[in-house]
Amino acid sequence: MSTEGDHRVIDEALLADFEQWLIIQRGRSAHTVRAYLGDLRSLDSFLQAGAVPDLREVRFGDLRAWLGAQSADGAARSTVSRRSASVKTFFRWAQRQGHLDHDPSLRLTAPGKERHLPGVLAQRQADALMGVAAVASDDDDPVHIRNRAMLELLYATGIRVGELTGLDVDDIDLADRTARVTGKGDKQRIVPFGTPAARAIQAYLDGGRPRLAGDRSGPALFLGRRGARVNARQVRTVVHELLRSVPDAPDLGPHGLRHSAATHLLDGGADIRTVQEVLGHASLATTQLYTHVSTERLRTAYRQAHPRA
Repeated sequence: MSTEGDHRVIDEALLADFEQWLIIQRGRSAHTVRAYLGDLRSLDSFLQAGAVPDLREVRFGDLRAWLGAQSADGAARSTVSRRSASVKTFFRWAQRQGHLDHDPSLRLTAPGKERHLPGVLAQRQADALMGVAAVASDDDDPVHIRNRAMLELLYATGIRVGELTGLDVDDIDLADRTARVTGKGDKQRIVPFGTPAARAIQAYLDGGRPRLAGDRSGPALFLGRRGARVNARQVRTVVHELLRSVPDAPDLGPHGLRHSAATHLLDGGADIRTVQEVLGHASLATTQLYTHVSTERLRTAYRQAHPRA
């Protein structure tokens, strides 16, 4: 409970209930939950400084002033947009739970997110990267065999690095060339991959994983040198290191391979809803960013090649 001199507008007990709702009812990731709670604690500090007596006295103007202060302090538009979403979600929930008579965030708006074109590999650079990984695996080191399989699968499927590290052996169907992927909100989807990835995974299962497996391995597909499930940091290191051997390639991490896979699918004629399903995007608007990437690549090539561009 709050004590004299430690007044809270949004108390911790209420935040704890909201946290459980986000996790259990909405299936939000741990990262998203932490961000939302951090945003609400920031708002609470702002409301305390403004002498707002309690949650029922929060007004639209208070919320708008808080977002304005974020922008004035140099917060990116994407950050301000997320904070707007945080408080709108919280106040909507609080009203439904009976903690409020009205929702002061109903008219709250924030600047749209900045839509940066993500860095991607050209198709020749992606091919070169897979070639570098293949050559490195020729030394028969089980980790290098694993690295090749990880890169082939990342590029073939466009899955997130967390989805890759979460794969178990039984999630891979080499006969159908599909992977069962657990994405955000613990939602599962089936993602296809091609023959090169299938061959690299088979080589890893035959001659890589058995030599890495140990007491800590469990069902994990991709293992570290000590036998435990590989983590995201290890995968990022592998991608960065192998990309250094590709001439003129941008320094991208695993998410860059995801962007590249999506862009190359669209370049090859895949429809946007197919790409949305493959990537596991909840919103088509997220996938549409890649159409801008493809259009920009087309525009750049046109300007370079056409005499009257």
